[in-house]
Amino acid sequence: MDHRIPLAEAWGSGASNWTAAEHQAYANDLGDERALTAVTAKSNRSKSDQDPSTWMPPAEGNRCEYVAQWVAIKTRWKLAIDPSEEAALAENSTRCPNMPITVQLAR
Repeated sequence: MDHRIPLAEAWGSGASNWTAAEHQAYANDLGDERALTAVTAKSNRSKSDQDPSTWMPPAEGNRCEYVAQWVAIKTRWKLAIDPSEEAALAENSTRCPNMPITVQLAR
């Protein structure tokens, strides 16, 4: 399993200020099917702890879903998006259909 938003990325985006209970809830988030995803070990190593400014799914057809899920999980956990990450998300989303994103806040 892979965290859509890697733990190190979450830490650098605001999770460093969370309680231990919030860290555990994030790491084991089963409340949103987008938070954890099944991937191959090779794919997990390829992405590592990178954000969209340095890594996108190799298959261009998977990028819209990836961008939508990234934004949803960042919003769900009230995590910050830095300028380079925002630029990459914006650039990649221009190729995506207008898809509404629904989010249930976790915190």
